[in-house]
Order: sequence, then structure tokens, then C-alpha cells
Amino acid sequence: MYLADRSAPAGAKTARQNAPDGGPVRAPAVASAVLALGTVSLITDVSSEMVTAVLPLYLVAGLGLSPLGFGALDGVYNGVSALVQLTGGHLADRVRNHKLIAGIGYGLSALCKPLLLLAHSLGPVGVVLALERTGKGLRTAPRDALISLSTPAELQGRAFGVHRAMDTTGALLGPLAAFFILNTAVGGYDAVFGVSACVAVLGVVVLMLFVPSGAGLGPPGPDVGTSPRPAAAQPDSPKPAAAQPDSPKPAAVNLREAVALLRLPRLRALALCATLLGLTTVSDAFLYLLLQDRTGIREQWFPLLPLGTAAVFLLLAVPAGALADRIGRRTVFLAGHALLLAGYGLLLWAPHQPALPYLVLVLHGLFYAATDGVLPAAVAATVPAKLRATGIALVGTGQALARFGCSLAFGAAWTLWGAGPALAGAAAGLCCCAAVAGFVLRPAAPDTAPEPARHPRGTR
Repeated sequence: MYLADRSAPAGAKTARQNAPDGGPVRAPAVASAVLALGTVSLITDVSSEMVTAVLPLYLVAGLGLSPLGFGALDGVYNGVSALVQLTGGHLADRVRNHKLIAGIGYGLSALCKPLLLLAHSLGPVGVVLALERTGKGLRTAPRDALISLSTPAELQGRAFGVHRAMDTTGALLGPLAAFFILNTAVGGYDAVFGVSACVAVLGVVVLMLFVPSGAGLGPPGPDVGTSPRPAAAQPDSPKPAAAQPDSPKPAAVNLREAVALLRLPRLRALALCATLLGLTTVSDAFLYLLLQDRTGIREQWFPLLPLGTAAVFLLLAVPAGALADRIGRRTVFLAGHALLLAGYGLLLWAPHQPALPYLVLVLHGLFYAATDGVLPAAVAATVPAKLRATGIALVGTGQALARFGCSLAFGAAWTLWGAGPALAGAAAGLCCCAAVAGFVLRPAAPDTAPEPARHPRGTR
């Protein structure tokens, strides 16, 4: 019932015993499929963040939408993908083709970008954004499942860190590209949407050409979270199972098996903690508004605030993932929320200093580095390979819906009581939820002790 995977050293040893000539071989730190998926995410995030950076200005200044209309569209933009994640994860496991479902998701998002050129009112824009977020929801769980299935268990934190770092590189480049286009091109918004569509198509092409269809998919076996068996009984080859043509193809997953995942105590614990912590995680947009309100940052500098978070995330995602593999994912995950709580504290009580915005953004980026890739790596260690995408989708959906609910509640609290009391309430809630999560995710026994007899090796 905890995030740490202490069996990594044993797995690392067995991974060296499969060289053709009998000599020692070390598995690569990051699989080629992970690098290919990271490239796809980088390109796609450039496309998506180009739109996200200009969308508020386009909707309010360009189309003249009211704040209420913009709030409704923002809810659609952030909520739809969370609801669709479960569908994408289950479909990927059911058809046994994670690349196909991820490709449909990437393709749908790419198709929606040029449609923004034709939408000029609240209804059509809402439909286009809902379809674009549907594509994101479809692709998220299959993509993360491909990453975990392409990587040995003891290196999954590092693999997710590499992917998130590449993804964040796109998040850095997208807004910069959008603002450059707005300042240099005629018909700036249309130019942004057109270039964004071309970049999104490039991401789909890279996915189809360079991501292997069978990356990491092998015959069904025990949960990845279990202890490695002796080498004679269970070879631990770093090569993807697609290179082993004699291995049987797993049976299709039915809905009953997917629902049965909720019976796994460790997965329920992860889903509960991710949801609880999500309920007290203030959205990025609100945090940047709080920072501007607290420090008086000029409006022309406001678009650069997300770049500060993204830069820290980019630099530290891989080290944080590797640290989680080494000392335990539970520890790093909870430490990330402690850093976020420290950022809330600075916004509430720190004296106004020129360094305050930088400190808050550094803590915000550290929070994402310690949690965004560590959570799916932990989920991957608790579910069987054939249900990997479904398990990741279950936890991700609960977390995303909780954060959406937090945004609605925080906005109402800010309106009723002001920014300070609203943030103080969020900080108190985060402190309580982190304490509960630390208790729920605690190790069930000392490092050398097994779990109860029914699952003698379930946490190793």
C-alpha cells in the first residue's frame, strides 16, 4: 500500500543476465519508445500551449465573451479530458493496442486546431474545445501505459521523469511561439491556430513512424509491484516483448476485469490519496493570479509566470524521478506536496521582497517535478500489465476531477471572502489531506517484512 518500490536492486541484477554471449548487459536507462513518446508529447505540447496561451485573449478580446462565458469554456477545457481518461484507458487495454488509441487521441486534437478558425461564438468554440480535450483524454492513459510497459520496474520513475521533461519543453516553447506569431504575423490569432494545427499533425506523424506498436507489451504476468522471482523462473529481459515472437498474445480485457481493479488495496489507496490531495491543489491559473495580486507584477510580465514553473519542472523532473526510484515514490510524492504547502505559506505570510515570485515559482515547479511523473510510476507498480492503462486512468481521472472541483470551490471562496482567506483554507486543507495520505500510504511493515499471507510479495 505504498509508493516505494524497494525491489529495484534485485531487478537490476537480473537484467544483466540475458546477453546472447552470456556476458553482463545493462538495460538502457531510458527505452527508445519512451524517447519517441517524449518527442511526440514535446511537439504536441508546443501545439497545445500555443492555443492555451492566446485563448483567453482570443475569447474575451477577440470574440467578446463575458467572464461567465469564459468560465464555462474554461471548465469544459479542463474537465472533459478527465472524464474521457477512463474510456481511453479501458479501450487501450481491451483492444490490446495502446498506440492505436493514443494515435486516435492525438489525431482528434490535431483535427480540432484548424476548426478554431471557423468557430466565432460560444457554442461552436465550446464544441471544438470539448473535442480537443476528448483527444487529450483518450491519449493520456495509453501513452503512460506504453511508457511503463517499455521500462523495467526499477527505472520507471526515471522514464516518466524524462517524458515529463520533454513534455514540459514543449510547454515552454509553445507560449513563446504564440507570442512571437502574434507580434509578427498579420491576423495573429488565425496564424497561431494555423501553425498550431501544422505542428500537431507533425506530432501524429512522429507517433506513427517512430513509436513501436508493441512497445513493452508482453505476455501477462504478475503485478509489476511484486518482487522479482529468481532468474531461473522469471527472466527479466530489458528487451520489449515484441522481440519475442513465441510469446502468446494476452487475452482481451473485459469491463468486469477493469472494475475489479478497484479491489486492489494499493490502487484504492493511491486513488484515494490522489483525489484528496487534488481537492486542495489550487489550479495554476489561480496561483499565478494570487502571485500577481500579492507582489504587484505588471500585466505584461504575467504570461511569463507559467514559464518559470515549467523551467524548474524541466530541470528537475528527471532527477526527481530517479530519486523516487532510489528512496521510494511515497517519500518523493508527499515531499512534493509539502513543497507546494511551503509555496502557499510564502504567498500568505512572507514579507514582500523582490525574490518572492522566484521562490514561489521554484516551489511550484518542484511540486510538479516530484509528483507529476511519480504518481503514474507508482500506479504502474500496482496493476497487472494487461490492465496498466485502465489503472493509470482510474487514478488520473479521480485526481483531475478533484482539482477541477478545487478550482470551482476556490473561485467561490475568493469571491465571497477574498484571496487571503481562500488560500489559507486551501493550505489548511492540504496540510490535513497530506497527513491522511501519509498515513494511508505508509509502509505496511518494515522493509524486510512481507505483507500478510494472502499477498506475500505484493508490495515488493
